Amino acid sequence: MSDDHIEYVTARVDGQLFGLPILRVRDVFVPERITRVPLAEREITGLLNLRGRIVTILGMRQVLGFDAPRLVDPDADAASPMAIGVEHGGESYGLLVDSIGEVLRLEAAGFERNPFNLDPRVARVSCGVHRLETEIMIVLDIDRVLDVKAQAA
Repeated sequence: MSDDHIEYVTARVDGQLFGLPILRVRDVFVPERITRVPLAEREITGLLNLRGRIVTILGMRQVLGFDAPRLVDPDADAASPMAIGVEHGGESYGLLVDSIGEVLRLEAAGFERNPFNLDPRVARVSCGVHRLETEIMIVLDIDRVLDVKAQAA
C-alpha cells in the first residue's frame, strides 16, 4: 500500500456503507455463542470466546443510534450477522455489522471531512467520507467507536 492510497474493509449497517481502515482490522468472523452481559450498556451485545480470547461484541446499530433490536435482525442484508475484530488498549472487540463487503483501495486525495449535513449520530464516530460512483462510504474512526462504548460505561 502506498501513501497515496488507503485500503478499507467495507461493511453495511442498516443499508449504509461504512469503511474501516484495514490497518486497524484484526479479523472478520461470524460471531457464534454470544453471551449476554446482565445490565450491560445498550451498545454491548455480549461477550464471546474467539480462539481463546475474550471479545466484547458491540452492536454497531446501537452505537450508531439506529433503532434496532439488541441482536441483528435475521432479515438483514446477510444470512447471518458478521463481526469485524479490532484491538484497542490491549483489549479485543468485535463490531457487529449487518454484512461485510469487499476491501476497497481508494486514493487518499478522495478522502473528505464529514459533510455538515451528516447525521450527528454517525458523525460522532466518523472521521470523514469517500464519494464513490454510486454512494458515499462513511469512514469509521475505531477510537471514536470504542470511546462511545467507554462513555456509555
